[in-house]
Amino acid sequence: MPVEGNDSRRSTVASLQSVLIVEDSENSAAMLEIALSDIPGVSVRLASNAMDAWKLLSDSGGEFRAIVTDLNMPRMDGFELIRRVRGDQRLRATPIIVISADTDPRTPERVTQLGASAFFPKPYSPAEVRRKLEQILDGSIQDGPSR
Repeated sequence: MPVEGNDSRRSTVASLQSVLIVEDSENSAAMLEIALSDIPGVSVRLASNAMDAWKLLSDSGGEFRAIVTDLNMPRMDGFELIRRVRGDQRLRATPIIVISADTDPRTPERVTQLGASAFFPKPYSPAEVRRKLEQILDGSIQDGPSR
């Protein structure tokens, strides 16, 4: 929150880019949070499942600059979250990075067709995910699949 009378703090808070991590595994979420919150100018929020993420995204008014999501979660999976984001006019341009332990060889192609910007199979390198997110936030890559 901005501090009254402290203009430098206010501009710093206003310039942060919010990233939403959607991960039901506490260890994976913590690892991603550590890796991504270290990016200068990035603020990280966590959701432990896709339903909670969808509520945050729907209520946010487009505040999130990127989403990093798992696929296999209770209540609603990451595939459905991607579908909903891509179907929402305010959110459809939000880059989505997918991280999953899904062993189906069709999964990378499936998430790409749904509109994911990148796919990382578990186990993954948090440093690689961080680099990809930095590229996306810097606008140095075009929206589209990669790995």
